[in-house]
Parts: sequence; structure tokens; C-alpha cells
Amino acid sequence: MEAETLALAQEIDFSLWGLFARATFTVKLVMILLIVASFWSWSIIIQKLIAYRAARAEAEVFDRAFWSGEPLDGLFEEIGVQPDGSSQKIFAAGMTEWRRSHRQDGGLIAGAQSRIDRSMDVAINKEAEALQKGLPVLATVGSTAPFVGLFGTVMGIMNAFIEIAEQQNTNLAVVAPGIAEALLATGLGLLAAIPAVIFYNKLSADSDRIVAGYEAFADEFATILSRQLDS
Repeated sequence: MEAETLALAQEIDFSLWGLFARATFTVKLVMILLIVASFWSWSIIIQKLIAYRAARAEAEVFDRAFWSGEPLDGLFEEIGVQPDGSSQKIFAAGMTEWRRSHRQDGGLIAGAQSRIDRSMDVAINKEAEALQKGLPVLATVGSTAPFVGLFGTVMGIMNAFIEIAEQQNTNLAVVAPGIAEALLATGLGLLAAIPAVIFYNKLSADSDRIVAGYEAFADEFATILSRQLDS
């Protein structure tokens, strides 16, 4: 009997594709959903890593140009009203409002400092929103994927017990495939969730640091303009 059971077990395909092919429709749907979520997460992760690296490089280049001693008006004319870089956009927002605050006689309209600060704050908020776009998807996948995988496992084990009851046989050849299929769903859930959680925390911290750099630059720029307003 044991030799017959072992022979039957050896004939079963326990590869990932074999386990997927034998799974019920519900478990297959769960597996496909988790695979799609995993690819979606990785696409966001790769995109954000590239975008954050580019944002840090752009900020460093603009910071050197800003503190190079070049007149601010000249720098503003060079980058234009609608530049591409995030740091440049914040600078352009401040300079645009600075110029708008001058009257035709050369005097300044009252409340110029507060308007300049608000303009740069709006620009910073837009850049922060762009940096954080997609991160909620990683948080959602990281928090829900294990439970979705567990749901697939529960359904798979339930179907395995139903098959055992129908065949009235509890040997390894009957029990093992159903349990393996069920556990595969949990494995896929963890495979999707773990990278999503790790990179969500990393990318959130990176985003906060980049935004903090923008805010520090805006404060320094506002201080320079404030001195000119007071002089």
C-alpha cells in the first residue's frame, strides 16, 4: 500500500505551473490577482527609484547654480517661467510672485513676503504630491496581499477536504496536491506583500527627505528676498 501511494505521489506534478493548473477557479483567480499586484508594485518601485534619483540629482545641480553667485534675475531668465526641474519650479514660483509684487513705479505691493511664501508652498505641495503618487498602491498591496493569499489558502484547503470526502481516501497522493495548491496562494501573497512593505517604507522616507530639501531651499530663498524687501 505504501509503495502504491509513493508511486502515485511521484506521478503528481508539483511544479508551480502544475499546482496552478490543478487549482480551482477561485484559487486561480486569487493567484492571478496576487501576481498582477506583485508586478504592479515592482513597476511602481522601479519608477520611483528612478524618479527620486533624478530629483536628487536635479536638486544638487540647481543648488550649485543658485549659490554660484549669479544674480537671481539672471538665473530666472535662464530657466524660464515653467522649468522642468522640481527645485527650479519652486524657485520660479517665488521669482514670479516677486516680480508681480512690484508696482510700475518700482515700489512693492504690501504683503509681498506672504504671497511669495504661499506661492512656493503651493509649488512644494505639487511636487510632493507627484513624488508620493503610487505609494498608496504599495501600502495597499503590502497590507492586503497576505489576507488575499490566506483567502486562497482557505478555499484551497476546503476544496482539498471536499475531495478527500468524495474519494474517501486520506493517503498522501490525495491530500498533498490540494494542500500544496492552497499553500501556494499564501506564498504568492507574501511574495507580493513583503517587497511592497519594504519599499513603501524606504520610498516614503526618501520622499520626505526630498520634500524637506525643497522646504529648506524655499526658506533660504525667502530669507534672501526678505532682506531685499527690508533694504
